[in-house]
Amino acid sequence: MTITLCSIMMLIISACGSNSSDSSQGKISEDKFNVVTSFYPIYEFTKAIGGDDVNVINLLPTGVEPHDWTPRSQDIVNTSKAGLFLYNGAGLEAWVPNFLKGLDKDSNVKAVEVSTGINLIDSEEEDHTHEDEAHDDHAHEGEEHDDHAHESEVQEDDGHNHGSIDPHTWVSPKSALVMAENIKNSLVEADPEHKAGYEERYGELKQQLVDLDAKFTEQLSNVSQKEIVVSHQAFGYLARDYGLTQHSIMGLSPDAEPTGQDIVKLANLVKEEGIRYIFFEELVSDKLAKTLASEAGVETMVLNPVEGLTQEQLENGDNYFTLMEKNLQNLVTALQ
Repeated sequence: MTITLCSIMMLIISACGSNSSDSSQGKISEDKFNVVTSFYPIYEFTKAIGGDDVNVINLLPTGVEPHDWTPRSQDIVNTSKAGLFLYNGAGLEAWVPNFLKGLDKDSNVKAVEVSTGINLIDSEEEDHTHEDEAHDDHAHEGEEHDDHAHESEVQEDDGHNHGSIDPHTWVSPKSALVMAENIKNSLVEADPEHKAGYEERYGELKQQLVDLDAKFTEQLSNVSQKEIVVSHQAFGYLARDYGLTQHSIMGLSPDAEPTGQDIVKLANLVKEEGIRYIFFEELVSDKLAKTLASEAGVETMVLNPVEGLTQEQLENGDNYFTLMEKNLQNLVTALQ
């Protein structure tokens, strides 16, 4: 190997820094039903379903990766004044239990975990490169979790993602369909006056997601290569739902550091399996992906976990659907 383990570890340290920002998106409205969302996909789906009947405030600022972000005091103030607080759950927002405890004692906001009902993936964090076949198989099998038991687990969380539940539900259109329905049901229950509008707009969003799911199913069923190498382990649901196998440089969180030996083994796997592209994402450093690609003699390409928009994407009018369409195009290019 031309790259030493020491130099790889220096790259790991520099690649795992976290983003920060000072402002959330939106302010409480006196004239509309207020909904606070924890991060971008939930924000977009809620705006699509809520339409002009709701005012949606997204806590996570533009360009910020959600895994290490924590809310500010103003976020607690805004959420205390809202009617709904929608968050992903499944261990993504480790700050939620303490956040909810900090809400105004007179607040009537209802907190809803929108991943409820999704067949969650129990993924081995310790072996994020899925080195052996047993772990590959395990990554493709979701385990049913009792809703009440899962809710209890979230409430008792002390700020860390215990176990190894994969929180990246929204990256698969099939899971996004469940999330969209949960959001619609929450809006209808909390604001029944506007039920007809919520139902109508949900129907439109649902059709978009059904169409997107059909495209992924059709196009990925025809590719010859089924293995993808990604910068962080964010594509388990997409891989499970569309017949792919995910190998990742980092773990469920982008700051879950690999060892130098992990990088070397992954480079060998890329060569042995004839993998032609290493996927990276915009909101975290691409240094490790480029290092691995250089070592294995392959190219890099974007695969977006759609955890948030960059400022450029926001200005270009990108959204969940445009980013997922680009993901599909890049997957087909890399795997055909």
